[in-house]
Amino acid sequence: MYTIGEVAKMLRISTHTLRYYEKEKIIIPVRDASGDRRYNDSHIKWLQFVIKLKETQMPIAKIRKYASLALEGDHTTTERLNLLEEHKHSIQEQIRTLKAADEMLEYKISAYKDFISKQD
Repeated sequence: MYTIGEVAKMLRISTHTLRYYEKEKIIIPVRDASGDRRYNDSHIKWLQFVIKLKETQMPIAKIRKYASLALEGDHTTTERLNLLEEHKHSIQEQIRTLKAADEMLEYKISAYKDFISKQD
Protein backbone atom coordinates (compact mmCIF):
# COMPACT_ATOMS: atom_id res chain seq x y z
CA MET A 1 0.00 0.00 0.00
CA TYR A 2 1.18 3.49 -0.85
CA THR A 3 0.56 6.86 0.75
CA ILE A 4 -0.87 9.78 -1.19
CA GLY A 5 2.59 11.39 -1.27
CA GLU A 6 4.22 8.23 -2.62
CA VAL A 7 1.59 7.89 -5.34
CA ALA A 8 1.88 11.54 -6.31
CA LYS A 9 5.64 11.22 -6.64
CA MET A 10 5.41 7.88 -8.48
CA LEU A 11 2.90 9.20 -11.04
CA ARG A 12 4.32 12.72 -11.20
CA ILE A 13 1.05 14.36 -10.23
CA SER A 14 0.16 16.48 -7.24
CA THR A 15 -1.53 15.32 -4.06
CA HIS A 16 -4.13 17.96 -4.88
CA THR A 17 -4.89 16.11 -8.13
CA LEU A 18 -5.31 12.84 -6.26
CA ARG A 19 -7.69 14.48 -3.78
CA TYR A 20 -9.59 16.03 -6.69
CA TYR A 21 -9.93 12.63 -8.39
CA GLU A 22 -11.26 11.25 -5.11
CA LYS A 23 -13.72 14.15 -4.77
CA GLU A 24 -14.90 13.47 -8.34
CA LYS A 25 -15.24 9.76 -7.50
CA ILE A 26 -12.71 8.83 -10.17
CA ILE A 27 -10.65 6.94 -7.58
CA ILE A 28 -11.66 5.61 -4.20
CA PRO A 29 -8.60 4.96 -2.06
CA VAL A 30 -8.66 2.72 0.98
CA ARG A 31 -8.51 4.49 4.35
CA ASP A 32 -6.31 3.10 7.10
CA ALA A 33 -7.21 3.08 10.81
CA SER A 34 -6.17 6.70 11.19
CA GLY A 35 -8.14 7.77 8.09
CA ASP A 36 -5.14 8.28 5.83
CA ARG A 37 -5.51 7.41 2.15
CA ARG A 38 -3.80 4.24 0.97
CA TYR A 39 -3.42 3.10 -2.62
CA ASN A 40 -2.69 -0.40 -3.89
CA ASP A 41 -1.27 -1.60 -7.21
CA SER A 42 -4.69 -1.71 -8.87
CA HIS A 43 -5.25 1.93 -7.87
CA ILE A 44 -1.90 2.79 -9.48
CA LYS A 45 -2.83 1.03 -12.74
CA TRP A 46 -6.19 2.77 -12.77
CA LEU A 47 -4.59 6.17 -12.15
CA GLN A 48 -2.09 5.56 -14.96
CA PHE A 49 -5.05 4.96 -17.26
CA VAL A 50 -6.84 8.08 -16.00
CA ILE A 51 -3.70 10.15 -16.56
CA LYS A 52 -3.48 8.92 -20.16
CA LEU A 53 -7.12 9.82 -20.71
CA LYS A 54 -6.43 13.33 -19.38
CA GLU A 55 -3.26 13.67 -21.45
CA THR A 56 -5.29 12.87 -24.55
CA GLN A 57 -7.87 15.54 -23.71
CA MET A 58 -10.71 13.39 -22.39
CA PRO A 59 -12.91 15.75 -20.36
CA ILE A 60 -13.07 15.08 -16.63
CA ALA A 61 -16.84 14.57 -16.91
CA LYS A 62 -16.30 11.66 -19.30
CA ILE A 63 -13.59 10.17 -17.09
CA ARG A 64 -15.99 10.46 -14.15
CA LYS A 65 -18.71 8.77 -16.21
CA TYR A 66 -16.35 5.96 -17.20
CA ALA A 67 -15.28 5.46 -13.57
CA SER A 68 -18.90 5.40 -12.44
CA LEU A 69 -19.78 2.81 -15.07
CA ALA A 70 -16.79 0.67 -14.09
CA LEU A 71 -17.95 0.67 -10.47
CA GLU A 72 -21.45 -0.39 -11.54
CA GLY A 73 -20.11 -3.64 -12.93
CA ASP A 74 -20.06 -5.81 -16.02
CA HIS A 75 -23.52 -4.81 -17.25
CA THR A 76 -21.98 -1.45 -18.29
CA THR A 77 -19.31 -2.99 -20.51
CA THR A 78 -20.94 -1.90 -23.78
CA GLU A 79 -21.35 1.68 -22.58
CA ARG A 80 -17.72 1.80 -21.42
CA LEU A 81 -16.59 0.40 -24.76
CA ASN A 82 -18.57 3.11 -26.56
CA LEU A 83 -16.95 5.83 -24.45
CA LEU A 84 -13.47 4.49 -25.21
CA GLU A 85 -14.17 4.08 -28.93
CA GLU A 86 -15.46 7.65 -29.08
CA HIS A 87 -12.33 8.86 -27.30
CA LYS A 88 -10.09 6.84 -29.63
CA HIS A 89 -11.77 8.56 -32.57
CA SER A 90 -11.06 11.92 -30.92
CA ILE A 91 -7.39 10.97 -30.48
CA GLN A 92 -7.15 9.96 -34.13
CA GLU A 93 -8.52 13.39 -35.08
CA GLN A 94 -5.93 15.03 -32.82
CA ILE A 95 -3.18 12.99 -34.52
CA ARG A 96 -4.36 14.08 -37.98
CA THR A 97 -4.42 17.71 -36.85
CA LEU A 98 -0.94 17.47 -35.34
CA LYS A 99 0.46 15.77 -38.44
CA ALA A 100 -0.94 18.53 -40.65
CA ALA A 101 0.55 21.17 -38.36
CA ASP A 102 3.88 19.33 -38.37
CA GLU A 103 3.91 19.24 -42.17
CA MET A 104 3.13 22.96 -42.35
CA LEU A 105 5.88 23.76 -39.86
CA GLU A 106 8.34 21.56 -41.74
CA TYR A 107 7.53 23.43 -44.94
CA LYS A 108 8.04 26.83 -43.27
CA ILE A 109 11.26 25.74 -41.55
CA SER A 110 12.61 24.41 -44.83
CA ALA A 111 11.69 27.66 -46.60
CA TYR A 112 13.49 29.74 -43.96
CA LYS A 113 16.56 27.52 -44.11
CA ASP A 114 16.63 27.82 -47.92
CA PHE A 115 16.28 31.59 -47.67
CA ILE A 116 19.05 31.87 -45.07
CA SER A 117 21.41 29.59 -47.01
CA LYS A 118 20.96 31.76 -50.13
CA GLN A 119 21.87 34.87 -48.08
CA ASP A 120 25.28 33.45 -47.17
